[in-house]
Amino acid sequence: MMLYKKLNNGNQIPQLGYGVWKVINEEALTAVESAIKRGYRLIDTATIYRNERGVGDALAKNIVPREDLFITTKVWNADQGYDQTIAAYNDSLEKLRLSYVDLYLIHWPTPKYDTYIETYKALEKLYHDGKVKAIGVCNFDIEHLERIMAECTVIPTVNQVECHPYLQQKELREFCHKHHIQLEAYSPLMNGKTVLQDTEITALAEKHNKTPAQIILRWHLQSDHIVIPKTVTPSRMEENLNVFDFNLTASDMEVISRLDRNERINGIPSEMHIR
Repeated sequence: MMLYKKLNNGNQIPQLGYGVWKVINEEALTAVESAIKRGYRLIDTATIYRNERGVGDALAKNIVPREDLFITTKVWNADQGYDQTIAAYNDSLEKLRLSYVDLYLIHWPTPKYDTYIETYKALEKLYHDGKVKAIGVCNFDIEHLERIMAECTVIPTVNQVECHPYLQQKELREFCHKHHIQLEAYSPLMNGKTVLQDTEITALAEKHNKTPAQIILRWHLQSDHIVIPKTVTPSRMEENLNVFDFNLTASDMEVISRLDRNERINGIPSEMHIR
């Protein structure tokens, strides 16, 4: 069984997807094909991952109908700007061997260069022309979202940000919920770092006869997040999908809520200026 979320433009997105960050291009075909065979329908890539061609090779196999898949990619910082973004999107389409993507995102706001507004206006053009089903952003803080909503016309459907029990983004989550922007969690398991060994998480895993990773993914689902764990190991792909047959209690959720410590493993959006 898969849960779906309705975006603010009416489109449906699977709540649990498959991310391919750090999956090298040569592995992407096998990994994505394996993920689709196991039931994943949301595939998340990006220009900077340099694996769009491998993802496209997997999609070209037509394992399931195109309309049953939800494909996300992102414009990289060096490609920001109106005309550059349009060109970058067309390049991504060619690599993915698709006629459209379901969701196109700005990867980082990079406020130092102040180009994310014109970049977002290019996304709006692509959306209004029917070349992409939905648009959104990644790594945007409240101040960046407020400016988008003040200067542009299409409210982002998604804000994809680092989120896990040690970085719960509670203020940002409330803002996104208020404005009907879906929060999508990347690094949802903290890239396998200390959160999986947290004693509170392992105790909940024992209580529910699940793995720590499954407890965290279930917490994401019950917190209303879209979540995109990454693995190239088939058994872990199956493990990550096997989270629809149990529920965390309110007290379980409160235990995890108390783990928040604002601990990042990725960049701070207002300080991220890599191009």
